[in-house]
Amino acid sequence: MQLSKSEEELMNYLWKLDQAFMKDLLEAYPEPKPATTTVATLLKRMTDKGFVGYKTFGNSRQYFPLVKKKDYFSKHVNGLIKNFFNDSSSQFASFFTKETDLSKTELQELRTIIDNEIKNK
Repeated sequence: MQLSKSEEELMNYLWKLDQAFMKDLLEAYPEPKPATTTVATLLKRMTDKGFVGYKTFGNSRQYFPLVKKKDYFSKHVNGLIKNFFNDSSSQFASFFTKETDLSKTELQELRTIIDNEIKNK
């Protein structure tokens, strides 16, 4: 299951905060802040989708992520590779290194990461 852009934005705030009440989430947004009802609707949808859980404290709810950011991002990248790069990680890596504005230092760091992964296989 996937999040909409506005749900992803809210989820990013929740990942940063780790757990948050409605007021904490609203404070995390830049101006102009969304309406409380908008954030409540997003939280409801995200809860229904299984991305967010909550604990009840009186009339308040403390929200927390049920999905790790790394897991969500990994699923998206794998979907990108499958849908746009013929399920080929090497095609994706080639595109990524050629079409992004990586510095020589960043490319060398990437090479080190790849070399370490090869050693661990």
